[in-house]
Amino acid sequence: MMARARLKSFKAKALARPDVAEEYQRLSPAYQLRRKLVALRQEAGLTQEQLAKRLNTSKSNISRLESVNSTISPKLSTIEDYAAAMGYTLEIDFIPKQAP
Repeated sequence: MMARARLKSFKAKALARPDVAEEYQRLSPAYQLRRKLVALRQEAGLTQEQLAKRLNTSKSNISRLESVNSTISPKLSTIEDYAAAMGYTLEIDFIPKQAP
């Protein structure tokens, strides 16, 4: 629990800096997407290898797609195929920005 508290404190201090908060907000959708992809795969009970076979690709491609450290930006069709392989359809929504 101590490590979690320290991380929470570090995050709060970092996000107090406007430049860090702006970058965090900019990257947030990409991180959320990747976390959701992993959660869907795990809920489906699939390994990366099993999903790769369903998508006719390699495990390394699935790993790269799911990695929050990845610098690639997946195509929409790739995300749709990923979702379909687990019985989902993709829905995209636009949310108005909040005034600063």
